[in-house]
Amino acid sequence: MDSFLWTVGAFFLVLTPIILVHELGHFFAARLSNIRIEEFGLGFPPRAVKLFERNGTVYSLNWIPLGGFVRPSGEDDPSIPGGLAAASIRARLFTLSAGAGANFLLALLIFWVAFMIGPPIDEVSIPEVMPNSPAETAGIQPGDVIVQVNGRPVTDSTTVVEEVSGSAGVPVEFVILRDGQEISIVVTPRRPGEFNPETDGPTGISLVSAPTGENNSFGPGRSLVMSFEITYDIIARTVHAPIMLIRGQISSSEARPVGVVGISQLAGLAAEETATQRDLFPILWFTGIISVALGFTNLLPIPALDGGRIMFVLIEAIRGRRIEPEREGMVHLVGMLLLLGLIVLITIQDIVNPIIPF
Repeated sequence: MDSFLWTVGAFFLVLTPIILVHELGHFFAARLSNIRIEEFGLGFPPRAVKLFERNGTVYSLNWIPLGGFVRPSGEDDPSIPGGLAAASIRARLFTLSAGAGANFLLALLIFWVAFMIGPPIDEVSIPEVMPNSPAETAGIQPGDVIVQVNGRPVTDSTTVVEEVSGSAGVPVEFVILRDGQEISIVVTPRRPGEFNPETDGPTGISLVSAPTGENNSFGPGRSLVMSFEITYDIIARTVHAPIMLIRGQISSSEARPVGVVGISQLAGLAAEETATQRDLFPILWFTGIISVALGFTNLLPIPALDGGRIMFVLIEAIRGRRIEPEREGMVHLVGMLLLLGLIVLITIQDIVNPIIPF
């Protein structure tokens, strides 16, 4: 029961500010572009109460406490003066992309604060090395402590897993601590299909994490640079995931999409860890990742998403005339139906094959 409460509570705690910031990005961009906004709502409909009205915009409070929404005038009808569809190409591109831009800025801010706090440091040791594994061949021994992987400081076992899982068939440099001395060892992780994931891993090592009670915090300047680096890294990994899957560098389970249930579980785990350890880093880190993911996903050229609408604006800019609003509206409607179907399938997958077993 406690786990369920953590899952539900953390879902709203994480997604509400991310969605709200996304909609605020659209709102302020529309205002700057002189696009009329009919309604700005806190939460999702149905409406609970109309708060007030200013400059032709209704501000409302809605029953579903998840982020908010912006309803621009003339979203799909260019005949409405002052509406979104009647605005210039530049104004529409700015307004449509501003939601994702706001999510990226939020992620940079969150990561900046997180790095200044610093991740909790765990000592990650290797209790077992499988016989005839890449790790044994390279010279890793039981009892070794992993200090760095590919130049990235190891603060927990997740750091090791992330670097190894994306490097199948590619040499990975481990810096390990043995008998008080640091040693550099290069290991080439096996590709999926070259080992049994139920009994072994890509490198053939097991990991044990032990809290040190310390955080490796960074200064404001370094933290800002690292926040840009991690934001770029998340986007790059997402873009390259299909290629890595085809090349066999990651398995299908590692490249699987995550839906509402999966996000809720992961958010609950991060929130519970933050509460038990009294450390804001876990929940900040997870929130930053989801903010980047939401911004990136919304820019994909999928009908019904911001990226789909941007695609139509770009086509209009190239061909010199607008696609008929009725046809564009039909494409977005079909896209929305397909998107809802995909969400249902992903949700079923999250339940049948959960990321974190129930």
